[in-house]
Amino acid sequence: MNHGPAANRPGGDPFNHQPGGDRFNHGPDRGQFNHGPNGANHPVFDRPAPRGSNEHITRSGDAVRMRPGGRVSDIHDARRGIDIHHNMGGGRRVIVDRPDHSRVFVERGRPGFVERGYRFRDHDFGRRSYFYQGHEYHRYYRDYGFRGLHLNVYAPGYYYRPAFYGWAYHPWGTSISFHWGWGGNPWYGHYGYYFQPSPVYSSAAFWLTDYMIAQDLQAAYAAHQEAGEDYGYAPAQASGQPVLTPEVKQLIADEVNNQLALENQEAQQNAQQLDPDPASSGIARLLSDGRPHVFVAGGNLDVTDMNGQECVVSDGDTLQLREAPPADATSANLVVLSSKGRPECQISLTVQVQLSDLQEMQNHMRETIDQGLKELQDKQGSGGLPAAPQTAQGAPIEAMYASAAPPPEANLSAELQQQDRQSEQAENDVTAEPVSAQQAPASVEIGQTIDQVQTTFGMPSRVANLGPKVIYYYDGMKVIFIDGRVSDVE
Repeated sequence: MNHGPAANRPGGDPFNHQPGGDRFNHGPDRGQFNHGPNGANHPVFDRPAPRGSNEHITRSGDAVRMRPGGRVSDIHDARRGIDIHHNMGGGRRVIVDRPDHSRVFVERGRPGFVERGYRFRDHDFGRRSYFYQGHEYHRYYRDYGFRGLHLNVYAPGYYYRPAFYGWAYHPWGTSISFHWGWGGNPWYGHYGYYFQPSPVYSSAAFWLTDYMIAQDLQAAYAAHQEAGEDYGYAPAQASGQPVLTPEVKQLIADEVNNQLALENQEAQQNAQQLDPDPASSGIARLLSDGRPHVFVAGGNLDVTDMNGQECVVSDGDTLQLREAPPADATSANLVVLSSKGRPECQISLTVQVQLSDLQEMQNHMRETIDQGLKELQDKQGSGGLPAAPQTAQGAPIEAMYASAAPPPEANLSAELQQQDRQSEQAENDVTAEPVSAQQAPASVEIGQTIDQVQTTFGMPSRVANLGPKVIYYYDGMKVIFIDGRVSDVE
C-alpha cells in the first residue's frame, strides 16, 4: 500500500466540498455527475443554505451563493463545469467536472487529485491520483448506491493476516510508553491546548487514535501555512486538561477497534477471493446497527446547526452520531464532541452533516488506520512497542485495483495548477455577471421531503415536533410534514 505523505486527506463533494458525494461516471452513456439527490442544475444549491444566505443565478445560467453580509461562499460556472467554495476559515476549494467524466479537486495547501472511474470485477471503481508536496500517490474507491446517493467507499490497498489484526485489536497485556518525537514541531505547540498524547498505551487502538489525531493536526497546520490561512482560533479551553479529553479519546479508540475488526473480516474474504461488501465497509452499516458512532473530521467542513447557523469542523475534530436519521434522509444530526474553538462549531452543538460527508469521514478513518498499521508493523518490537506475531505479513492488493484502472495523469502537478488558475478566471467572470431577471421563485410541493424543503428554503425559524406531524415555520409560511413529507402549506 502506498502510504503517501497525506494518505488521509481526501476532500468532500461539490457543495460541502469534499469530493466523493457523487457517482463515478465511466463514459458518455453513464450521464453527467449527479450533484445531489434532487439532480439540480446548480450544485451550489443542492444543500441546505445557512440561514440568512442569499443565492442567485446569472444571465448565462451560472450560480452564486453569498453568506450573510454579502461575502461569496459558493460559485458554479455551468459552462466550465467548475464549482468553487470559500470555507469559513478562509480556504478555497475547487471541483471541476470535465467532459471526459473525470473530476479534478484542488484545495490550496492540501493534496489535489484527479479522479477517474472504471470497471473492475463487474463493479464501479474510482482511482484518485493525488499530488502533495512533490509526491504523487493513488487511492481506490468502490462506488456504492445508498438512499439515492452514490457514495465512494474506500478500498484498502493492503490486508494483513488475522494474527496481526488480533494483535492490534486485543489489549497488549501490559501498558507501554512511546516517544513520538513531536516536542519541537510548531504544529504541536500550536495545538497543545487541544491535544496531548496519552502517557501510556494498553493497545494499538489507543496508539492509532493518537496517531490519527496527530496526522490531522500536522496536515491542518501545514495547510494553513502553505495557503496563508489564519483561523485565529479562540480556544475552547486555553489551559488545564486538553480539549480532546481522555473520554473522547476512548470513544475514538472504540471506533478504531470496530474498524480493525471490520478490516480483519474483509481480509479473510479477500483470502477466499471474495469481494468485500461496500455496504458493510461504508456508512450503511453504521446507520443500521443501532449503536452510536464517532467520526473524525479529515479536513474543513462547513455545516449548519439546528437553527440554520453556519459553523465549521476541521481536521481532528470529533463528532458523534447518536441515532440513525429517518430512512429517507440524506443527512444526519451529529453532536460535536471536540473542536478547537471559534469559528469552529461549539462542543455539544448538534449539527447537520450530509451522508456523503459522513462517508468521507469514514473513508478518512479507514485510510489513516491503514497508514498507522503500516507504521506499527514497521516499528513493532522497538521503541517500547510489543512485538507483533511473525505471521503478520499479508497481501498487497493495490496493484490489482491498478491493473484495471485508466493510465495515470501524464503531468498531475501541472494539471492541478492549471485548473486552479482557470477557476480564478471563472470566479471573476461569474461574480461580474448581472443577475438573471428570469430567476424562478423558490417553491414547495406536496410530497417533498424535509431535506428537499431545507435545500430550497434553508432551516426554519421554528420547528414543532408532534410525533409523525412536524411543522416548519418560515417567514410568512408554515410547512406541514406528515411522516417526513409535505402534506400541506399555509
